[in-house]
Amino acid sequence: MVSMDKIVALCKRRGFIYPSSEIYGGIAGFWDYGPLGVELKNNIKREWWKKMIYEREDVVGLDAAIVMNPKVWEASGHVQGFIDPLVECKSCHSRFREDKIIDNICPNCGEKDRFTEPKKFNLLTEVYLGVTEPKAKVYLRGEITQGVFVNFQNIVNSSRVKIPFGIAQIGKAFRNEITPGNFTYRTIEFEQMELEYFIRPDVKEAEETFEYWRQQRIGWYKSLGIRSEFLRFKKHADDERAHYARAAYDIEYKAPFGWSEFEGIHHRGDWDLGRHKLKHKDPETGDEYTPWVIETSGGVDRAALFFLVDAYQEEEKRIVLKIHKRLAPYKVAVFPLLANKSELVDKGKKVYALLKLSFFTAWDDRGNIGKRYFAQDEIGTPFCVTIDYETLKNDTVTVRDRDSMKQERVNIDQLINYLQNKL
Repeated sequence: MVSMDKIVALCKRRGFIYPSSEIYGGIAGFWDYGPLGVELKNNIKREWWKKMIYEREDVVGLDAAIVMNPKVWEASGHVQGFIDPLVECKSCHSRFREDKIIDNICPNCGEKDRFTEPKKFNLLTEVYLGVTEPKAKVYLRGEITQGVFVNFQNIVNSSRVKIPFGIAQIGKAFRNEITPGNFTYRTIEFEQMELEYFIRPDVKEAEETFEYWRQQRIGWYKSLGIRSEFLRFKKHADDERAHYARAAYDIEYKAPFGWSEFEGIHHRGDWDLGRHKLKHKDPETGDEYTPWVIETSGGVDRAALFFLVDAYQEEEKRIVLKIHKRLAPYKVAVFPLLANKSELVDKGKKVYALLKLSFFTAWDDRGNIGKRYFAQDEIGTPFCVTIDYETLKNDTVTVRDRDSMKQERVNIDQLINYLQNKL
């Protein structure tokens, strides 16, 4: 398996991910997505939104605010229950979750038996609003979920939804992670893609819906190219579940740093709507009840990282990112065979202008043709189009496939259809 050092180097070198505020020494737990990284993340989110909303009739979307009334977090139980036990090394003063200390050895300095007694540490990030003192303490949301629950009645009243139905959302969340690490895996600022699916309070229906979404979600990752043998479910034991969960499974990926969770499927029961004192009246039967919720909660940043790790391959003469074509930042790159021949460059620019109306297209005239192929392979571009002297004679171009490296001549007037079929 590829090492994380190689993934981090690729991301920096090719413009996927940079350390945040790097010119000032960076800041732990925060990362910036470069030109290719933001395209990858947007493609992941686009595919998720398409699968969750556009292809279904029972799910609607939402974009709730990051900052909400702090009473939301009191009612949801996060102020009281969103807490980890924290210990501090007396030698280096680094802080760690108590359950991450192995054999009483500090992970930072290696000192043994030099820890303080555990103290409770709230993961919610506090911020202060107002122009005069005293300012009001509020929280950056620790999960995007609560925005759905506090808007439940608004959506029922303003939409034609009927239980069972779901509300989907993608957005930023923040947690005071004690030990950020493993590149973008554990961060303070992160992005989530979540579905809250509302059902009647019925045990059989809950079990069936829970299993349905378990299979839907792991199937989505497989459909976008992640190898089945690198995916697994892990069931939460009773003492591992979050305060709101009646049952929980994680989808884990076999990362270079071990099996790691990147999406959870949770049976939240009536915890949230009950805590917010919200009920639902069935318009057909008149029955009033508090719906149960089955949740799927995935990390966009973690998914992006694992899609990159899974796609990375080192072959004899190249590094290639065999990422799914729908997720690849660039879909096609256009080259003139020789960058110093104006007739090839001019023709290439026309082909580039044609393609970029339909695909996110790269123009590359740096170095020789071999180096250009190598560069596009490394960032996962599925197809490269080369304009050569034959192009000037008969309006055909060479199309090279990233994975097989096979080349095919295609007429320019058929090029868009050809690529659309391949993609």
